[in-house]
Amino acid sequence: MGELGLFGLTSPEEFGGAGEDGDFTSLCVAIEEIGRVDQSMGITLQAAVGLGINPILTFGTREQQERWLPDLVAGRTLAGFGLTEPGAGSDAGATTTRAALDDGEWVIDGAKQFITNSGSSITSLVTVTARTGTRDDGRPEISAITVPSGTPGFVAEKAYDKLGWHASDTHPLSFEGARVPADHLLGERGRGYAQFLATLDDGRVAISALSVGCIQACLDMAVEYAGQRQTFGGPIGRKQGVAFQIADLEVMVHAARLLTYRAAALKDAGAPYQQFKQAAAVAKLYSTESAVTATRIATQVFGGYGFMEEYPVARFYRDAKVLEIGEGTSEVQRMLIARGLGLPVE
Repeated sequence: MGELGLFGLTSPEEFGGAGEDGDFTSLCVAIEEIGRVDQSMGITLQAAVGLGINPILTFGTREQQERWLPDLVAGRTLAGFGLTEPGAGSDAGATTTRAALDDGEWVIDGAKQFITNSGSSITSLVTVTARTGTRDDGRPEISAITVPSGTPGFVAEKAYDKLGWHASDTHPLSFEGARVPADHLLGERGRGYAQFLATLDDGRVAISALSVGCIQACLDMAVEYAGQRQTFGGPIGRKQGVAFQIADLEVMVHAARLLTYRAAALKDAGAPYQQFKQAAAVAKLYSTESAVTATRIATQVFGGYGFMEEYPVARFYRDAKVLEIGEGTSEVQRMLIARGLGLPVE
């Protein structure tokens, strides 16, 4: 993917990126097409760019960008984004990881979980959110800090044994007195919460693109198998019970793709934030839930063979569920959509 320039689709040429030849929509196309073959590789690209590169590109200082981006954009290294904790997922305000300034360094203590691209052999850094103080209104002050791999006190623990995304690098992280220079602060102090919200909005659209790839793969596999599998003297595709379910997949993939690329187009056009945020939530909700449904339908079309690991449909079935969870659960998307309509939902 690095040799193809995919990690640089949203980055300027000065850091080795595509510059004006690339944009967010281009990234979504790449994620969809890769996800159509392998969801693990699709999420690796999505996380590498959306959670690794873009926060540094958007909020980093010139020095931080020059230090990290050339290798990240080239795909020589990867970066993770440490937000989720054992007790803080959708409620990121419940973050307990702390960072305190001491003699010109941030001292970080805490734990993160489910962090993608955080412990591979080429991971160069992880950006983590941490409490750095308390606001005047009593709420925690959340900041983002970059922590290089190999920092004493920072450990990427044993990789998770996951239901799906088996080829995606995912680890819990621990910080025990990990010290990094004060200039490793990413963006403004106390702005980490707002920064991660912007990061997640982009990520939701990218996950939608990954979901579109999943639905398309299910449609392709189901159509091919329904035309080949013979029962009762003919292909199963001539049976309405099978054919109508496959027709539903065709509807799903077109609807999901349109919602996804509408949101991506709004991002590229610099649309008002609330308009993009609403479109991202709508796309993420519909596309991911449709992907889960699509894998169920495709597996059913394959019958007993769909339960066998030798058929890719089984892998897509396992991989799909997390799409409804990562980058904000379906419940969170419904909450965001309702709030966008002016409803005071909690």
